[in-house]
Amino acid sequence: MEVIKFKQIGVSFKGSGSYVPEQILTNEKISQKVDTSDEWIQSRTGISERRISSSGDNVTEMGYKAALSAIKMTNWDIKTIDLIVLATSTPHDLFGSAPSIQAKLGAHNAVAFDLTAACSGFLFALITAAQFLKGGSFKRAIVIGADQLSSFVDWNDRRSCILFGDGAGALAIEATNEFDNFLGFDMRTDGERGSFLNLPTKNNRDSIIDNIDFLKGGFSPINMNGQEVYKFAVREVPIILNNLFRKTKYSSDEVDWLVLHQANQRILDSVGERLKIPREKILSNLAKYGNTSAATIPLVMDEAIRDNRIQQNDIIATSGFGAGLSWGAAIIKWG
Repeated sequence: MEVIKFKQIGVSFKGSGSYVPEQILTNEKISQKVDTSDEWIQSRTGISERRISSSGDNVTEMGYKAALSAIKMTNWDIKTIDLIVLATSTPHDLFGSAPSIQAKLGAHNAVAFDLTAACSGFLFALITAAQFLKGGSFKRAIVIGADQLSSFVDWNDRRSCILFGDGAGALAIEATNEFDNFLGFDMRTDGERGSFLNLPTKNNRDSIIDNIDFLKGGFSPINMNGQEVYKFAVREVPIILNNLFRKTKYSSDEVDWLVLHQANQRILDSVGERLKIPREKILSNLAKYGNTSAATIPLVMDEAIRDNRIQQNDIIATSGFGAGLSWGAAIIKWG
């Protein structure tokens, strides 16, 4: 596609959308599968239920519906969208699901690609798209987070199967030459701790012919050291956000909303306490959806935007964290 330079200095936030599957898996239903209970799950995670994709749902379909909802909020002509970035670790097509979303939307002028960074994925995708807009290459972008973790959960492992669900969320962002509502960001990776949370390939060896071996495609279930992930999150997230506050000359007192990756309510509470941000300013929908990986941040934001909790010019501090290990933070002003 032809790249046209636009004159602008910043990014504005124009719309949001989300989608979750209809199937609801409650804690009571999980307790019929593994030795657990609603009280045990809620007390340790804050989760009451999660959504599970049926045969009609996949990352392409969920991402498309979330993106379309965000576009409808903006009233954009779909042909004016230049960029679609899909954050996912569970694509419908391993070669990339973003192009299928582009086709379903009819956004024929947009370049579309996937970005994989697990639970940090949406924030990393938002930062990536914002840099394209700030650099002058594109004018309008849709950033999607969508994951179908239920396909990769060991439903006999009571430590991990209680945590995850499926869903999608999206934000529509636009370049502007009047102001910049993308106020700052930071990103980190520590691959030495990557074994704490991963979704590894299976090592099933087979032979093509004679002595020529190959490894069959496929993945093992999600592998997670919950204690180490918890310690990582409650330590690193406050540090990166406090560093970003200093860098941008904002303070936690000026934040209207703290939007964290929805992994565990105890993590949300602990990070809020360390940042001295009151609980009423911490957005959470973890109880309804569990951990939907790249979808959590845009999903909770869309709900808060549509019920008018998030208002024009609200300051939002956000952080994604998880597998990699990777984590990041951004400060934005809505609108």
